[in-house]
Amino acid sequence: MIDLRAREFIENPYPSLAQLRAEGRPVWHPELGMYLAATHQDASEVLRSKSLGRIYIARSPEADWQTFNWLHSESILESEPPKHTRLRSLISKAFNRSRIESLRTKIEEIVEELLNEISEGEENFDLISQYAEPLPVRIIAELLGFPRDEEHLLRPWSQAIVKMYEVGSTEEAKRAAQQAATEFSQYVHDLMLERKAKPGADLISELAQVEEAGEKLSTNELIATCVLLLNAGHEASVNGFGNGMVALFNDEGQYRLLFSSPEKYGDTAIEEFLRFDSPLQLFDRTAKEDVEIGGVLIKEGEKIASLLGAANRDEGVFENPDSMDITRTPNPHISFGGGIHFCIGAPLARLEMSIALPALIKRFPELKLSSGPKRRDSFTLRGYEKVEVAKQ
Repeated sequence: MIDLRAREFIENPYPSLAQLRAEGRPVWHPELGMYLAATHQDASEVLRSKSLGRIYIARSPEADWQTFNWLHSESILESEPPKHTRLRSLISKAFNRSRIESLRTKIEEIVEELLNEISEGEENFDLISQYAEPLPVRIIAELLGFPRDEEHLLRPWSQAIVKMYEVGSTEEAKRAAQQAATEFSQYVHDLMLERKAKPGADLISELAQVEEAGEKLSTNELIATCVLLLNAGHEASVNGFGNGMVALFNDEGQYRLLFSSPEKYGDTAIEEFLRFDSPLQLFDRTAKEDVEIGGVLIKEGEKIASLLGAANRDEGVFENPDSMDITRTPNPHISFGGGIHFCIGAPLARLEMSIALPALIKRFPELKLSSGPKRRDSFTLRGYEKVEVAKQ
């Protein structure tokens, strides 16, 4: 059975995922204690089945994990109807397409600012830490109204928390996640109190006031929403952009095609970035009742995971799935999930990347890898720690 922690697998999981897909049905993974759905059809059904739920199991001991636990249990990501319906409706009133589109000018400004900083720096630079990472963090900070001089706190908090989504965790990582959850939640709580007393044009102010049918977000729900927006709102952008660019650098034909016409192929390239090397690889659900997925009975209480990256390489859905094709259309990848838990930040991630990608290429039309990229030591959230590139 696949070892999700093996370095060889983390570097390139796709041959092993293809073997799982060849089984033609969900496969039980004893170490994870869940079934793995690898085909596009099965993985999509896992995301959309109403018989499967996102049920959070609190970590113990409660005294150590109290804040971490409620940050998740009060989050839209870990809720099911009717709570999920109420939360999504309230959040969508504030975090809607109109608000996202209104960020376009700010995104363009931040992209230009980052590219200017890079232009004035060394010949070589890190595509992740100097471009792909600060862009979505600054945008989310702008959206929530976080002070600019405190933005540096956000990414470390986020990374410490999301490390708990991986298979196996060290005691050091657990302590870091507990501390990050406590500090991050207190930080948002203090901002929330400030905005309630003196509302601004930021999302925290609006979330604190949004109401529907007499319902409002509780304090914990508002804090959990803000933390989730940062955690989920930038991971897809950072990892999707980094994964796609590395794949592009390693494919001369696709590189030349995109770099010759970034405006023409930018949007389809972004979708292919997300499909070809998915930033989120695994999303699990729990059976609320006995349900059959791909001919396999998942009993009530058992877990099954949608393997998004495996589904996005399904040869029955995608032509030449193991090759990058930035002109691919249609491109029915499931990198943002599906069903009621479809990523609420997907439109923002797409907007960010649609601006950042062509701008980068126009500024540095001869961009190349200058050394071997360093992959993050994780499977579920798949990305790079470092991607050093040369401007010429």
